[in-house]
Amino acid sequence: MPEEQYMRRAIRLAGLGLGWASPNPMVGAVIVKDGRIIGEGWHRRCGGPHAERNALACCTENPAGAVMYVTLEPCCHQGRTPPCTDAILENGIAHVVIGSQDPNPKAAGGAEVLRRNGITVTEQFLQNECDALNEVFFHYITTGQPYVAMKYAMTADGKTASCTGASKWITGPDARAHVHTLRHRYTGIMAGIGTVLSDDPLLNCRISEYRQEGSCPAAKPRQPVRIICDSHLRIPLDSRICRTAGQYRTIIAHTYGDPQKQAALEAMGITVLKTADAEGRIHLPSLMDALGRMEIDSILLEGGGTLNEAMLQAGLVQKVYAYMAPLLLGGKDAKTPVEGLGFPAPGDGIRLTSPAATPIGDDLLIEFNVPSPHPESRA
Repeated sequence: MPEEQYMRRAIRLAGLGLGWASPNPMVGAVIVKDGRIIGEGWHRRCGGPHAERNALACCTENPAGAVMYVTLEPCCHQGRTPPCTDAILENGIAHVVIGSQDPNPKAAGGAEVLRRNGITVTEQFLQNECDALNEVFFHYITTGQPYVAMKYAMTADGKTASCTGASKWITGPDARAHVHTLRHRYTGIMAGIGTVLSDDPLLNCRISEYRQEGSCPAAKPRQPVRIICDSHLRIPLDSRICRTAGQYRTIIAHTYGDPQKQAALEAMGITVLKTADAEGRIHLPSLMDALGRMEIDSILLEGGGTLNEAMLQAGLVQKVYAYMAPLLLGGKDAKTPVEGLGFPAPGDGIRLTSPAATPIGDDLLIEFNVPSPHPESRA
């Protein structure tokens, strides 16, 4: 089997950790001896053994003299788990092939440790494919802020609701079910108070089980941390968000709210954060910094047009998921995914990149990357 196939096997294994490994990176490892795979593993959950140790633990024979293919540079520091370089050295691995370099200064340097101890190391092998696994992790480690993906459902003429404000349902059941797989993948889910007041959403992940392609067994999905932007703490105490705060971790960001209301929310188990800009609005970059310190490495932004526009203008969105339905609604005042004042000319707008379209039932999911920082950012 060519070397590329071993690394691509490791990449597929790494993907089984999607939604479970964060805030750690997704990593896969394959151990090959005499042209045969004798062990493989992936990082299953944060705090659990890393991919290298899992692969070594399941080897069918002594791995001494074998080659290890690993998607990310092995760590060489004591964190939640012992250094992976120690396990590689103790088991006599002769050659390590690495895909991505680790951007985390606390964990980087593993390749050099292995070399100093006599192990042959090949780096940057299929690096682009390995890097693509961990765009969330790389962003989080290098910026300290969550990777934000903006999600919305719209009609073919760009409306998120009818002229009366009705939005249930624009997309079909398959697309709505797919949204819940995204909620499993992202650590947090963010919405504005307008969405809470109009829809009274639960903002949880409602799929009975989550199964990745491959050998990973199905399991209950991970529930995202719910983050509500509510400048004046208008959220009703009897809203579904508040009533379920004991079940799902909930954070509310505000600029100025009644202290008694804040105390009532905190008594329900809700974390209340205060962060204001000079104009009395929630200072979104500071909020992202605070969420990053809480190890919230990624956010699915399910806001309305106002919050979406504010996040884009602040340069805080990295990805877009646009679910488009084969439906025309019209209406000059009907809501759109991004509102606010808008840009004066097409050349001033935010030009998205890397479009990818996937049919989901009768609807179409279009994914884009958002260049950062945008030159018009007000961050």
